[in-house]
Amino acid sequence: MYDPRVAEMARVLVDYSTRIKKGDRVLISAAGFEAAPLVKELYALCLKRGADYVEYSFSDPEIDRQFYNLASKRQLEVFPQHKLDFYKTLTAYIGISAGENSMVNATSNQKAMGAYQKLTRPLVDQRVKHTKWVVTRFPTHGGAQEARMSLEEYESYLFGACNVDWAVESRKMEKLKKLMDKTASVRLKGPDTDLSFSIKGLNSVKCDGRFNIPDGEVFTAPVRDSVQGHITYNCPTLYQGREFNNIRLEFRDGKIVKATAGEMTGPLNKILDTDEGARYIGEFSLGVNPGIRTPMRNILFDEKIFGSIHFTPGQAYDEADNGNRSAVHWDMVRLMRDGEIWFDDRLIQKHGRFVIRELEDLNPED
Repeated sequence: MYDPRVAEMARVLVDYSTRIKKGDRVLISAAGFEAAPLVKELYALCLKRGADYVEYSFSDPEIDRQFYNLASKRQLEVFPQHKLDFYKTLTAYIGISAGENSMVNATSNQKAMGAYQKLTRPLVDQRVKHTKWVVTRFPTHGGAQEARMSLEEYESYLFGACNVDWAVESRKMEKLKKLMDKTASVRLKGPDTDLSFSIKGLNSVKCDGRFNIPDGEVFTAPVRDSVQGHITYNCPTLYQGREFNNIRLEFRDGKIVKATAGEMTGPLNKILDTDEGARYIGEFSLGVNPGIRTPMRNILFDEKIFGSIHFTPGQAYDEADNGNRSAVHWDMVRLMRDGEIWFDDRLIQKHGRFVIRELEDLNPED
C-alpha cells in the first residue's frame, strides 16, 4: 500500500540531505529487504533530478553473520578493492537500515567482526570524506518491537522524527553551535555522574539533516586529556549486536580507567581494549530533536533524543578533531532529565530543558 510519508522521506533525503542534481552518481544501499518501498521512491527521484547513474543494492544481515562465523583468517584479510574502486566513482551515497533483528550478531565471532571493521575502514572513509552521504532507517516489525511499540506507532514516531523542516531546525541549532564555539569548559552533573572537561579550541558542528535522518544534534569533542570524573549512562546501547545497560565510566586525564556494566563488564572492557584510542573520548554531543523523546535501542534515533547527551569512546570526527584515533566509535547516551549541563560555570540546561534565553526556542512546545 502506498504511503505518502515514504515519498516525503525520499524528498528529504534526495532534495535536502544529498542535494542530488544533474551529473551525480548515486549508490542507494539498503540493509534489509523491507526497505524496498523507500528504495523505489529514491531511485525514481534521483533519476528525475538528473543523476547520471543510480545503483541500488540490498544486503541481508543474516548472510553477513555467516561471514563473521565461517570466514577463515585469510578470508578476513582479503580487502574488497572492487568496492573501493566503485566508491571512488560516486558523488552521493544513501544508506538505509531496515533490519528485523538488531541482535543478529550477538553471538557472532566478535574478533572477526572487529578485524573486518578495521580492514574495511577505507570504504567508510571514502564515502564519508568524498561523497554527499546520508544514512537513515526504515520502519520494520523488528524495529517496532525493539522500540516497544506497535508497527503503526513506530511508523508514526519514525516519520515524525524524519519528515521535518530541517532548514528551520538548522537555524535553531545555529545558536547552540555558536555558544559551544565560545565555550571552554563543560560540566555534566546528575545521579552518579559528575564529569568535567574542556572543549576549548575544538570546532562544534550542527547536525541538521545533511548526513543523518533523523538528525538533531550539535557535537564537538573534548580536549583529549581533559576529561575528569565519572558518568553513568541511563540509556540502553547496542554494540556489535549486544545490548549494554547502566554503563559507568571513570576517567583520569582523559582515559577511561574503570568501566563497568553489570554482567556485561567483561565484554565492555574487551571492546574498550580494542586499541589505545578506544579508552579516550572522540565526541561530545547534545541531542535536540523535539520528535525523539524515548530510547528505541537504535543509535541513529537515541543519540538525537531531546534532553540527552552522548559521550563517545573512540574515533574523533574530522570536523571536530581532538586527535583521537580508534577502530571504535561507540555513541553512549545519557538522558539529562535528572541532571544539569554547565558551560563555563553557567547553567544552560536543567532536567532536560534549556534554561537560557538564547536557546529556549530549541525546547519542545510540550
